[in-house]
Amino acid sequence: NDIEYIYSEYYNKEEITRFSSSLGKFVGYTEYGLKQANHWNSDPSELARRKATKETVCKHNIDID
Repeated sequence: NDIEYIYSEYYNKEEITRFSSSLGKFVGYTEYGLKQANHWNSDPSELARRKATKETVCKHNIDID
């Protein structure tokens, strides 16, 4: 429960969108990022893919560190 998966997208060194596993959705930080976040949040397969990444990458490697 202490693990959080974060996926961010940047353009010109500015964060435009972020997926946070604790929120379970994308958040936009620019006008373009808001449009992208709304698009991705309306796609159940994209949200499921990002949520599954926490399980397959983060939790799988937690015991290594």
